[in-house]
Amino acid sequence: MQAGTGRLAVAGVMALAGMMAVAQSGMGHAAKSAAQDGKLHVYFMDVEGGQSTLFVTPTGTSLLVDTGWADHDGRDADRIVAAAHKAGLKRIDAVLITHFHDDHVGGVPQLLARIPVGEFLDHGPYRELTKDVAGNYAAYLKALDEHHVKRVVMQPGEKLPLTGLVATAVTADWKVIDHPLPGAGEQNPYCANLPKYPHDETENSRSLGTVIQFGQVRIVDLGDLTSDKEVELMCPVNKLGTAQILVVSHHGWYPSSSPALVDALHPRIAIMDNGALKGGSPATFKTLKSAPGLENWWQLHYSMEGGATWNAPDAYIANLDRAKDPQAKDSGYGLELTVSRSGSFTVTNERTGVTKQYAAK
Repeated sequence: MQAGTGRLAVAGVMALAGMMAVAQSGMGHAAKSAAQDGKLHVYFMDVEGGQSTLFVTPTGTSLLVDTGWADHDGRDADRIVAAAHKAGLKRIDAVLITHFHDDHVGGVPQLLARIPVGEFLDHGPYRELTKDVAGNYAAYLKALDEHHVKRVVMQPGEKLPLTGLVATAVTADWKVIDHPLPGAGEQNPYCANLPKYPHDETENSRSLGTVIQFGQVRIVDLGDLTSDKEVELMCPVNKLGTAQILVVSHHGWYPSSSPALVDALHPRIAIMDNGALKGGSPATFKTLKSAPGLENWWQLHYSMEGGATWNAPDAYIANLDRAKDPQAKDSGYGLELTVSRSGSFTVTNERTGVTKQYAAK
């Protein structure tokens, strides 16, 4: 299949009871309401240290960002399809592949065997000349070809082919957007006194990153973009502006999430797609803890690297792992974000069934 170019192309739950409300039946009500309540629903699936995030608009349009790992008897694809069914979906309109590492693109063949997909969006040919990445890329193209699925190569500045929200590619294939987004463009004070970050030549720095605007709410997801490219995107001028919600880059691992990015975005919440043994570095937690305006961060897993010092309170963690809780099981709990156009949003922890509400500001 030939690549095209597209213009489409802290405390426990009890201590939080006063400010949280229990969802009537957790994430299970999504099938009825996802395309009917006028809100954007975002499902952060647990793919054990990879990434897979499903956006469902009020019009029923769907975007999946990444597909998790290969193998594991189709575990990640099964979890994605379960979330899609909860959202009332019979197909996924578009799948965005941020880059060609196995924890992001590996699950494509299993996913396509389970649910129809309209098209795939990516940054173009792989650039990291390793055997693993070459194999991931070949398996990806083979799966798209076998299932006759369209592929679109995105460039920074292009809009994603979706209705119900505005999604803009801001990084791709080592390039960054060449002009500020609407409302952005100010000098970034958090660029001062930054260390010199190492030059990254892996697929991480090629990540297809997006900014999603839904009403008054802006969500930033840059895949595994590394700090050297974050600085290019944010310094000396902040090309993204501010965002209410940050999907923490690179699973919360330390080569990403520079203060130039995190502090300048001024997110109200951050959501980390980490695993128990992958991501959640103390350096990233330190940046989040000191980020101006950050009210909470949420995690898919308790981070063993972060330990008792740095992890969020248990109520903000979807999966508590055995070192934290000897009775914990790999139940694959996720997080659900629900966004209103007016600017309010909620986060539900599937493990506890508890929802925290964030009023519009």
